[in-house]
Amino acid sequence: MRPDKFPLPDLAATKSLAKIVAKRLKIGDVVALSGDLGTGKTAFARALLREFGVEGDAPSPTFTLVQTYETRGFLVSHVDLYRLKSADELDELGWDDVLAEGVALVEWPERAKGRLPENRLTLRFLLAEDGARICLIEKNGSWNERLKTLP
Repeated sequence: MRPDKFPLPDLAATKSLAKIVAKRLKIGDVVALSGDLGTGKTAFARALLREFGVEGDAPSPTFTLVQTYETRGFLVSHVDLYRLKSADELDELGWDDVLAEGVALVEWPERAKGRLPENRLTLRFLLAEDGARICLIEKNGSWNERLKTLP
């Protein structure tokens, strides 16, 4: 299935995408955030956290690996796997608890090497040759129905 293309010309568009996704999240969901440095992964995560009422600083979890936020309804864990050397290190991060207790926003998901559930939403943030940002949205499992149409 071809991914949907969502243009991200500015921060307002990123916030709009975060609002769309936030409305459809439920406990156990994984949103994989893929893309090079500076393409908008962390900006998206922060916008999504704001949708759940998280105020104040939402630092990138590059060094802590996991930042967990209590939100209305469930926990949201922002996970950065960039520094993982092996997918087995997910166990040390409490991966199973993260999925059982809330939602996981996962940066650098390719480092999980098959440990992400098939039923996930993958957002690939890209910079086009002209410098424009876009997001390719790959819907797997129940996400096909939950994100049937995008505005």
